[in-house]
Amino acid sequence: MNSFGNGIVFPFIIIYLHNVRGISFAAAGLALSAGAVAALAAGFAAGTIVDRVGGRNTLLLGLLLQAAAFALFPLVREVWHAFVLLALEGAGTACFWPGQSTLLSRLTPADRTHSAFALQRISMNLGIGLGGVVGGLIASTAHPGSFTVLFLLDASTFLVFIAVLSSVREPRPVEPEEAEESALGYKAVLRDRNFVWLLGLNVLFVAVGYEVFALLPPFAKNYAGVSEHWVGVMWLANTLLIVLIQLPVSKALEGRRRMRALALMSLLFAAAALIVLGGGIWLAGTAAALVFVSATLVFGFGEVLQGPTQAPLVADLAPDHLRGRYFALGSMSWSTGSILGPAVGGPLLGWHPLAVWPLAAAISVLAAAGCLALERRLPERVRRSPRAELLSETEQLAKPAPGYT
Repeated sequence: MNSFGNGIVFPFIIIYLHNVRGISFAAAGLALSAGAVAALAAGFAAGTIVDRVGGRNTLLLGLLLQAAAFALFPLVREVWHAFVLLALEGAGTACFWPGQSTLLSRLTPADRTHSAFALQRISMNLGIGLGGVVGGLIASTAHPGSFTVLFLLDASTFLVFIAVLSSVREPRPVEPEEAEESALGYKAVLRDRNFVWLLGLNVLFVAVGYEVFALLPPFAKNYAGVSEHWVGVMWLANTLLIVLIQLPVSKALEGRRRMRALALMSLLFAAAALIVLGGGIWLAGTAAALVFVSATLVFGFGEVLQGPTQAPLVADLAPDHLRGRYFALGSMSWSTGSILGPAVGGPLLGWHPLAVWPLAAAISVLAAAGCLALERRLPERVRRSPRAELLSETEQLAKPAPGYT
């Protein structure tokens, strides 16, 4: 439901700022970037809050900040209004992701964490995809009030999420036996070299995977002559693929080596980039669009490997009393990649559109090699995704459900 609300709004923020409020594209783009910068800046505080007051309470704070930001968005009249509200939304995002990930990991048995995060990925993609379709039916620059409907609908989804959280009880974290200063805080997290390496790899995953592929629509439209209709088909195909295969892939990954799955993901990202390159060089129009659709499908196969692999690995690496900080730094690595990818890929697309794709493929191959190198350093206990325990019917009935009151 919450992802559905975000899907309604996010594709139309710049259109609203430029076409309805008369703010330039450059200023609107900078305002949107302010949200990512705010999320990055607030990430350290968010991790500390999670470890002190819990994932549920931090998630509630993030939802309130985001609801307030979007509820006030119809009042934007000046550039600085957009900067302030998008920064507020970014601070909410900084609380949202580590809060939700920590809560989810504590509510889920260790052998089912990968399935829980896979289900989260499905709901997120399906919600955003459906939200984008609904938002396109509602939004109209000829009727500025339609954008007010979008923002208020999105704000209402955060309030629904808050209502659901009121019935959730978070298990208490396991405290360290010796609460020495060396066992607390970000210093303890950063001493985990394996986790720091994983953070660096995730920056590459996001920057050259997710964010470079965000450049596919302008590349397809302006370089290969692909229509807007086909651009929509590309992302619909990607969304439907993820929804259909995420859970079967999660099941297939049980007992498999996690870093090999992430290495395969990076190689699939590289293959998708090279498919785009080939389509851009040799084809145009509908023929190019069909090739680009196939590229988004290959990219989607890569995406479904990450959900049930990376976040559960972070949960397994993190001591329970530091889990909020671990997930906060993980979220910040996404923000960093989200800033670096467009910052490098955008100018490169303007300089020479075909140069983006082989560079993205090369860096993805490098990231795959980094995954295999990290695998040898990881403790044996976290190298593989756990297999779900097969419980008898009696055990299933006797098993408590501690997440709800």
